[in-house]
Amino acid sequence: MKLFPAIDLKDGRVVRLLKGDYGQVERYEVAPADAARDFAARGAKYLHVVDLDGAKDGTLSNYETIAEILRAADLYIEVGGGIRDEARIEKYLEMGAGRVILGTAAVNNFPFLQEMVKKYGPAIAVGVDAHDGFVAVDGWTTVTKLDGVDFCRRVRDIGVETVIYTDISKDGALSGTNLEIYETLRGIEGLNVVASGGVSFLPEIERLREMGLYGCIVGKAIYAGKLTLEDALAAAGEQ
Repeated sequence: MKLFPAIDLKDGRVVRLLKGDYGQVERYEVAPADAARDFAARGAKYLHVVDLDGAKDGTLSNYETIAEILRAADLYIEVGGGIRDEARIEKYLEMGAGRVILGTAAVNNFPFLQEMVKKYGPAIAVGVDAHDGFVAVDGWTTVTKLDGVDFCRRVRDIGVETVIYTDISKDGALSGTNLEIYETLRGIEGLNVVASGGVSFLPEIERLREMGLYGCIVGKAIYAGKLTLEDALAAAGEQ
């Protein structure tokens, strides 16, 4: 299973939100590019980067910071947050991103998602962020009536290969992830599922690997010292 340490960006800084609440922000002193270099030096092969400002309002306020991260380390980097037009997709891919993640745009403009998947194939992933099982958009500030699992099947049916599924209620809480939802999602044939949100313990990383999930994102647990990157990589089967 692939392990993705996470860098979430707000105002050019590394941060973590609690359960997607922009009013509960924990900031870290490490520079984003330095964090990427450190992850690579400690054995990471993959990196998950999210522009939280972009996710909320579609701005490009963290664009230069993401460019620095992409230049900083030899990692496979997926980038999400505020990617709502083809120009931004092209730019991130040209800058070296391995794939880009569409979230709000995938929900609000499904024909656009279909077009981008046809054009860019596996370089397009979909972020499915769920609150009580329903898909949330606009930086998790708006909850739709779309069932998260059904939406995962729908994007699979149009050719999306990878979904990053986050249970918002677990994110940043350091209390564990929603293993039950991943038991369900692993049954969707032909879809690579990345677990995200609240991953905090080695046994649950091992369990996600045993389920056959494609990947797992770990963020706050590493920054807070609850997990070491090296132990998380080993639990994922990467070391």
